[in-house]
Amino acid sequence: MNQIVENRFFSLKKLIPKDVKILAVSKNQDTSSVEKLYRVGHRDFGENYIQEMVKKYKKLPKDIRWHMIGRIQSNKLKYIIPFIHLIHSIQNIKQINTINKIASKHHKIINCLLQIKICDDKNKSGITCQEASKILENEAFKKMKNVKIIGLMGIASFQELTKVHNEFSYLRKLYDEYQNKYGHYILSMGMSRDYNIAIKYGSTIIRLGTIIFGNRKKTI
Repeated sequence: MNQIVENRFFSLKKLIPKDVKILAVSKNQDTSSVEKLYRVGHRDFGENYIQEMVKKYKKLPKDIRWHMIGRIQSNKLKYIIPFIHLIHSIQNIKQINTINKIASKHHKIINCLLQIKICDDKNKSGITCQEASKILENEAFKKMKNVKIIGLMGIASFQELTKVHNEFSYLRKLYDEYQNKYGHYILSMGMSRDYNIAIKYGSTIIRLGTIIFGNRKKTI
């Protein structure tokens, strides 16, 4: 099975531009699959749940770059701040304030992305561009020294391709605006079903799970 994972990964890597980072989404995958990609040089892995990420962090090599891509539970952030590489799913100033406080105790600066809602699916999380601007212009946030917003993340709908194109186009335009104004440099969009479209709209990180690992195993 691990050989299949490795083959899928290298096949994908040949097709994806070198300036686009592959984030291997290891949610509900066993550690052996993560280890296999690690052994062939991959270092960026994404998780949806803090508890699962912490368990894997304890078992796996410490130079893995862990990305939090799921909903944030502020009361559990303390468990990942010591080792997290990038948080993709920030949606309010309370989360940012909590991260800043915990990170200051560890003498760390935590990089984060704002998750923008780009589709009308009620099951998809995210904030509006107005809410994002309010966060970035917040005077308290501007004074924080241990947290940085360095880009945007979005999840497209499961609907027809025309709609997905429109959603990614919207996020790219917002990203360009924020890049000019705030210096953002990361655009995280695109998953196994739509990463090719996301790349066309300038995604710098694509989040790939089942297309690499196959079906989720629901085990650590």
